[in-house]
Amino acid sequence: MRQLRDQLAGALPDAEAVIKYDMPGFQIGDAVVVGYAAFSRQCGLYVDPAAIAACADAISAAKLKATRTGVTFSARHPMPEALVMRLAHASRKAKGV
Repeated sequence: MRQLRDQLAGALPDAEAVIKYDMPGFQIGDAVVVGYAAFSRQCGLYVDPAAIAACADAISAAKLKATRTGVTFSARHPMPEALVMRLAHASRKAKGV
């Protein structure tokens, strides 16, 4: 999760690290651009639904599972850094910040 946090901080250098909805994330202005969490069996990156749609092919190519607002992965099979960056930028664009 530290690696994911560092990747997100790099993708969103002007964002503020926050805890919202009981999970860590990054916020710009009033908009929470991304959130992330670790659970007992998986980890998740939570973004705007438009970001999931925009990156659906890359998510599928990485063999990751996506819901409407998040992508799940395991600590043994982390999300590729390029996909983290792409999702963060797409979420920021969708939020208009």
